Amino acid sequence: MRVLLLCWRDVGHPEGGGSEVYLERVAEYLADPAHGGHDVTVCTARYPGSVRTERRNGVTYVRGGGKITVYTTAWWYMLRHRFGPASGRFDVAVDTQNGMPFFARIFAGMFGGARTILLTHHCHREQWPDAGPVVSRVGWFVESRLSPLVNRDVPYVTVSDSSRRELEDLGVDPGRIRIIHNGVDVPEELQAGRTLPPRPEVTPGGAPHLVTLSRLTPLKQIEHAVDALAGILPAYPGAVLDIVGDGWWADNLHRYVADRGLGGHVVFHGHVDGDDKQRLLAGAALHLMPSRKEGWGLAVIEAGLHGVPTVGYSTSAGLRDSVVAGETGVLVDDRDAFTAAVRELLDNDGLRRRLGEAARTRALGFSWDATGAAWRDLIEHR
Repeated sequence: MRVLLLCWRDVGHPEGGGSEVYLERVAEYLADPAHGGHDVTVCTARYPGSVRTERRNGVTYVRGGGKITVYTTAWWYMLRHRFGPASGRFDVAVDTQNGMPFFARIFAGMFGGARTILLTHHCHREQWPDAGPVVSRVGWFVESRLSPLVNRDVPYVTVSDSSRRELEDLGVDPGRIRIIHNGVDVPEELQAGRTLPPRPEVTPGGAPHLVTLSRLTPLKQIEHAVDALAGILPAYPGAVLDIVGDGWWADNLHRYVADRGLGGHVVFHGHVDGDDKQRLLAGAALHLMPSRKEGWGLAVIEAGLHGVPTVGYSTSAGLRDSVVAGETGVLVDDRDAFTAAVRELLDNDGLRRRLGEAARTRALGFSWDATGAAWRDLIEHR
């Protein structure tokens, strides 16, 4: 079976995040000969240092266009394959809607073409205003009105119960929505049955590390994590905030940190992978996720693997699913409460460790194999 996955970025993109990881893991699972060996292509945008065509871990990556033109490039790509030689036609097209869909139902599925599935991690109602008054209105109209109309007979996949409810609010038939959770990459040393390395101690007047793992955009509200750091410095003068990730809002965050005089306490690590990311998570006392909106919050589970609980907002939709409030982390309602929760967990060693242990137990219950198997079932049998 030939499968096309459409997404505006891939994991190599400087602004790639959890949704891109999700799609890559699904693609690799479907392409694996042990799981069906499907012919899988990911169509996505170009970025500095990328190549137009690449084959990695059994998956073909085809890149073209930029942040906006990736859509028109993908339309042409789908049409060429839809009306080209039969050997090049796709059987299934997965349209990843990060605010804007690719309208694969039209360009790949028309006239008896590929069966289409729409994947969305969350609705972007709260995110669209960042695009400006005109684009935000057009974008929200497309996402909330036009896309549900065009995809009215298409199966939907989302990653959390909160996101499912948002889709229902847009008029999507609940019977067409399937939740397929994120998995998680479990480092070998943290596999079930292994002893968790000792957590870093937090002592009065000490130097705990806080970590945030996120794309740097206004939606993620990393400023709130910076403010929380400032709020605990009188009690923990050596505290450090490790900001892991990159994005177009980075310069604004650098200025924010400088204006607050916190340059010596905030480290911008940029985009990191593998061992560096695991090291930063393992060395953290707390994971901070002050995002205005999440579909799930993959970083919550990644931090949980290391016994690190998360502090986030109860209004952040998907965090109500990835964080079990009061058991694997703390969810609060406003900015002051966010800082207060960080301080309380640093002060209360027993509570922080209890939450961290529960976070790790829960994190080990997720796997990319389970995610991939659910997708294989969907494309092969539905």
